[in-house]
Amino acid sequence: MRRIVVIGGVMVLGGCVAPSGPPPVAASPVVAVPIARPPVPVVPAVFRMTGVPMQGGLVRGQAPAGAVSVMLYDKPVPVAGDGRFIVGFDRDASVAARLVATLADGRTVTQVLTVAPRAWRIERVDAPYRAGKSDAEFDAARPAELAQIVAARARVTDAAGWQQPMRWPATGRQSGWFGAQRVYQGKPGSYHGGADVAVPTGTPVVAPADGVVILAADRPFTLEGNLLMIDHGMGLNSAMLHLSRIDVHVGDHVRQGQPVGLSGATGRATGPHLHWGLQWRGAKLDPLLVVGAGPAG
Repeated sequence: MRRIVVIGGVMVLGGCVAPSGPPPVAASPVVAVPIARPPVPVVPAVFRMTGVPMQGGLVRGQAPAGAVSVMLYDKPVPVAGDGRFIVGFDRDASVAARLVATLADGRTVTQVLTVAPRAWRIERVDAPYRAGKSDAEFDAARPAELAQIVAARARVTDAAGWQQPMRWPATGRQSGWFGAQRVYQGKPGSYHGGADVAVPTGTPVVAPADGVVILAADRPFTLEGNLLMIDHGMGLNSAMLHLSRIDVHVGDHVRQGQPVGLSGATGRATGPHLHWGLQWRGAKLDPLLVVGAGPAG
């Protein structure tokens, strides 16, 4: 039998030494606890733009993903289902333009566009300001004509021509420039709201892009003469003035390059030519900027 001896609180048994107190406790393993960090905010993409913002110009854009609305100059911009849109800048547009998209979660994306200013020419026209009509005659006829034009531009159609590169509705020498200040026999008038193409009476006029006819005058207007207007969608529309004949009707769908009438000199015109005007939601545009080349063939 082995002898048990207690020495200094330590029990010795058969050469083995064991502490008399409770057994040691094993150390707990070290577990790494991740540090909580705030979530990184997702910054929405900016607008993607094609073209240079310029007075009288048209720019194509792509809204940020998730955009539910777009505004320019605090006015709504129509946006296609895939986020594409167009915006136009009036002849007298301010230099800075704010483009704002509102996302589905309420956040907004803002992009400030710098609109390039332009210098405008002075054109002296040897024709009466009211085309031979007295003030009383002009004032009596004009309100009804303007009402038809306003109503036509308010129409919303399914036209998709805004997606196409536009073409000139007639080929010839450019004889009048957008934005020029007109002076009629020494009397200042409004600036020229379109581009003129000098062509003989009876020259075919074609649709500059796909669209829907929104006005086809049944009699000459005092200034525009036989007036034809085509909606190209997304707020973009064309006006062809001074026609000798109109060959389409309101509501007709027309294709780019389709003949729609004949040039002439009706209304206030010093000679046969085609006046082509372009507007985007009330902003008058320069056809030369939109097409990118002159009307000469």
